[in-house]
Amino acid sequence: MQIQQRLTPSTVFLLTVPPLLWAANAVVGRMVRDLVSPITLNFVRWAIAFVLLLPLAWTVLRPASPLWPHWKRYAVLGLLGIGCYNAFQYLALQTSTPINVTLVGSSLPLWMLATGAIFFGARVSGREIGGSLLSMLGVLLVLSRGEWQQLLGLRLVPGDLYMILGTIAWAFYSWVLVRTREPQGVRQDWAAFLMAQLVFGLAWSGAFAAGEWTLTDAHIVLGWPLFAALAFIGIGPAVVAYRCWGSGVQKAGPQAASFFMNLTPLFAALMSAAFLGEPPHWYHGAAFLLIVGGIVVSSSSRR
Repeated sequence: MQIQQRLTPSTVFLLTVPPLLWAANAVVGRMVRDLVSPITLNFVRWAIAFVLLLPLAWTVLRPASPLWPHWKRYAVLGLLGIGCYNAFQYLALQTSTPINVTLVGSSLPLWMLATGAIFFGARVSGREIGGSLLSMLGVLLVLSRGEWQQLLGLRLVPGDLYMILGTIAWAFYSWVLVRTREPQGVRQDWAAFLMAQLVFGLAWSGAFAAGEWTLTDAHIVLGWPLFAALAFIGIGPAVVAYRCWGSGVQKAGPQAASFFMNLTPLFAALMSAAFLGEPPHWYHGAAFLLIVGGIVVSSSSRR
């Protein structure tokens, strides 16, 4: 199935907010890696989101809710988008360098196109392939800081494998997200729709966290630095970003939406520059043009 939808200014906004918040999530996740174990961090993050959403979407948990006839679908969405993706990212930040994690994560458009073509019967156009390569070129420009020789020194570590698995999980999540069969009442209410995924995702992430404390040297250091970090990632990257991404994917389709994910490393580079006191460089602007160009090329045939 080929999804033909148009990128309007409002859709562009919806798809730009998540990369911004997820870039900040990566920065914060790196900052607190010594304060909390990665799988535990993912579980606490979603527990906070659950508490925030409960007043808005508690009705979706009632026995008569239209959620339950479709529980298998939401269990899969919860596993891929909540239980796996960020857990893999936090794991990756434990052992892999930021440049490697960002580089692997920026391969999402390629995984999205491949997943759609192999498992969901989506057609891949030459423009989408060209836009994917163009956006990847912009990402590489940021990661190399304008010096392509730096890319030759990259070496894969276990964290890179975790990020590959997370990126594949997110590609499947985005495709499953648009294959809708549930009642419009759940789909149109963003809080209920996220809660439907979260109730299962929290169970998955809780089980994974229990395994982490049982099988590894898990740790948590309580204090205001960790509390502040948890408050941010529980509200921004969890609730706000997922709300925008879900709406944006429904409006633009998963293939076009995937190209916006390449804005994440650009935002991460800019935020790192701001927090570290490093001024932006020419390659930040050039990379932005390449990434946006890839988005335009990939979606130019859509109506």
